[in-house]
Amino acid sequence: MEPIGISRGDPRTARQGSTQDPSRGPDAPRLADRLAILVAAVLFAAPALAAEEVAGNFHNYSVIAAGLAIGIAVLGTGIGQGNAVNGATQGIARNPGAYGNIFTAMIVGLALIESLAIYSLVVALIILFVKW
Repeated sequence: MEPIGISRGDPRTARQGSTQDPSRGPDAPRLADRLAILVAAVLFAAPALAAEEVAGNFHNYSVIAAGLAIGIAVLGTGIGQGNAVNGATQGIARNPGAYGNIFTAMIVGLALIESLAIYSLVVALIILFVKW
């Protein structure tokens, strides 16, 4: 006799260790699948729909490359700045007397980290506006 409310076809009794949400069903697309389809569509749509020469296609790819370059750079610098401020505030909380030294080092570090984002912006603008 089976417990009330649980039958053999109930998704809650699916095999253990499954990472898929049982309420969505086995055919539901995951977020990673949707993201892969979106990336493929962006990369292959420009040459498929463009009626230009090879130089025009190169410009389309340079726009995608510049966007990815600045996006990845900003992601990395944002994480770096967050870690720097986190370390500085923890250091000041542990030793308030060293506030001046820690704050100065943090500001210099943040300036160097931000310079990487600005450098990436310059490279992205060069990719966009220089005629190859």
